[in-house]
Amino acid sequence: MPLLSLVIWLPILGGLAVLAASRHTTDANIRWMALAVSAVTFLVSLPLFFSFDSSTHEMQFVEMAAWIPTFNINYHLGVDGISMPLILLTAFSTIFVVAAGWEVIKERVAQYMAAFLIMEGMMIGVFAALDSVLFYIFWEAMLIPMFIVIGIWGGPRRVYATIKFFLYTFFGSVFLLIALIYLYFQADKSFAILDFHALKIGMEAQILIFLAFLIAFAVKVPMWPVHTWLPDAHVEAPTGGSVILAAIMLKLGAYGFVRFIMPIVPDASFELDWLIILMSLVAIVYIAFVALVQEDMKKLIAYSSIAHMGFVTLGFFMVFTIFEKTGSIQGAALGVEGALIQMVSHGFISGAMFLCVGVMYDRMHSRNISDYGGVTNTMPLFAAFMLFFAMANAGLPGTSGFVGEFMVILSAFQANFWYAFLAALTLIFGAAYTLWMIKRVLFGEIKNEKVAQLKDLNVREAAILGTLAAAVLILGLWPAPLIDVMHATVNNLLEHVVVSKL
Repeated sequence: MPLLSLVIWLPILGGLAVLAASRHTTDANIRWMALAVSAVTFLVSLPLFFSFDSSTHEMQFVEMAAWIPTFNINYHLGVDGISMPLILLTAFSTIFVVAAGWEVIKERVAQYMAAFLIMEGMMIGVFAALDSVLFYIFWEAMLIPMFIVIGIWGGPRRVYATIKFFLYTFFGSVFLLIALIYLYFQADKSFAILDFHALKIGMEAQILIFLAFLIAFAVKVPMWPVHTWLPDAHVEAPTGGSVILAAIMLKLGAYGFVRFIMPIVPDASFELDWLIILMSLVAIVYIAFVALVQEDMKKLIAYSSIAHMGFVTLGFFMVFTIFEKTGSIQGAALGVEGALIQMVSHGFISGAMFLCVGVMYDRMHSRNISDYGGVTNTMPLFAAFMLFFAMANAGLPGTSGFVGEFMVILSAFQANFWYAFLAALTLIFGAAYTLWMIKRVLFGEIKNEKVAQLKDLNVREAAILGTLAAAVLILGLWPAPLIDVMHATVNNLLEHVVVSKL
């Protein structure tokens, strides 16, 4: 069975079917139809995990068919221990996005649901593509549904946010395309990503390719200083758009670092690792201070996402310093695996935080922290969930937010004490800005009449937040299955990266 094709095209065709059915049925039926498509897609994706052979680094569930033979472009799919968990995260998150818009989206319901379903298929396509042209097409095409979602269902400044989002991401993609075309000619006119990994390229060319890839992927993460599009996009996006942006779309850029930059230009990565480490540490420390002064809850969580993604890129690029100091890849593997776990964990936690803000916004139509206070008095169940996710966001032991950060910090000690010290500060800063927001929103006396009239979670909202809370707890208390899936792939990646230094 072509499992990957099924997971990619089922939501895309389902989205088109939702659009077609909108002329002949009610909005209520459209919602159920979209929920069914997203749920079936997730169920279909589960064999990727349960049938995955974690003992090998080889690509699995591979599909290969000639697409454009003239240019040796193929429909080539496959997954390894890095990409497979991200595909499951994408399929899992889309269910909650569809459910979150159940009552809030009242106009153009079919178009809203279809946009997210089509976007789901395209994002899975990015993670599964082993042909760089196929990767690039999915990479660019997924921008269109998100552009539409923010532009139509977004807030008052949605036009500004969509244009800024599109220009930033499209600008980076131009450099990505140039690098891929150069690599095509270097690889004897092959666009296969695995063929790029086998190339031996001179240092000067490697540095130029590194910088081209860096521009493309840093914008998507986003890394400091090309991060400014993200808070605007989050603030103006509807709740579902914010969830997908934070949970999945930011991970696409980080995925590009381990699928393209590190294996294709390892020597340049050795030379320029300091640049990524510097950008990552600035994101962890500086952006945390920016988050502290935010009055808009969505902006605060958006800046928090930038700081947490700094952990991911730090974990990836400490590899080179650790290897030069110890001559071993074991400590480096700890950092890379921690970064990958952080990517999955951040998908759960940031998605849940934006859903919590969405719950309050649906009732109060305000995201300003100052408009709240004493919410726990009228919404105790909601307050319990939001406090739990806030503590996970701050890295509370026992939650998924702790596991990845702790592994990256442990690895950082092997690279440089100051890397570890600055990275560990995020546990303090994260607690500061998150709990400062929680104190002002949930606790204290009720000062707003609208807060006094709030109603607690309904069954749908409680089911969404409860499921995400369970995911955060399970990954926090039992990360071993996820680590086992990644281990062989990460070790192979690091052996490939450092082979030129052996």
